[in-house]
Amino acid sequence: MDLSKRSYQKELLDQDNIPFADIERNMQELDFINSWLGGHAISLSGLKSFAKKRRTLTICEIGSGGGDNLRVLYRWCIKRNIAVRVTGIDSNAHCIQVAREKWAGKDAEWVHSDYREVIFTNGKPDIIFSSLFCHHFRDEELVFLLRWMDANATVGWFINDLQRHLLAYHSIRRLTKWFSRSYLVKNDAPLSVLRGFTRRELEDLLQKAGIGHFTIQWKWAFRWLITRSL
Repeated sequence: MDLSKRSYQKELLDQDNIPFADIERNMQELDFINSWLGGHAISLSGLKSFAKKRRTLTICEIGSGGGDNLRVLYRWCIKRNIAVRVTGIDSNAHCIQVAREKWAGKDAEWVHSDYREVIFTNGKPDIIFSSLFCHHFRDEELVFLLRWMDANATVGWFINDLQRHLLAYHSIRRLTKWFSRSYLVKNDAPLSVLRGFTRRELEDLLQKAGIGHFTIQWKWAFRWLITRSL
């Protein structure tokens, strides 16, 4: 297996004809994986780097799915008496509907749209982030994404995504084979690792996007946390 370059093989989840019941099962298992393998903790680490001494926050996630990542960040803010409002953006209408049902009555806005078409007419968010979103895109698309985040966040942004590593690939392939009940997770989780990044690739993408003053941190298990203060 050659891990010297990113794979551009499309994941099943990127197809338009996947039944939503299968997508929902996929989201449930991803939430479990994020909870137990530290994915949510990494997003919280990104949030904490911007939340110091702030009493109010607006947070936007692109590729928000059913809102599980935002739920974790929202609860963290509430426990610390930070008045928080969240916005989730996703191109899948079913995911947005699930998020609205889960968040009934909470300080949240759910936008069914490609993030590239979103214009924040009521003020740009303090923080924009993505989790396991960037590896779905080709490099030239990621340059646009980085510039978009930089232009639309007012305090800063962060990215939580995968490191391309042989051990990560074989580990998640075995774990999902044994424990997953989702064919999407079994197929896409190992493929996601092959679509992940090396540190050098991330640095090159940030340079191409004209982004300076960023940090890249390696996090367990085989994740990168990229943060940028504005």
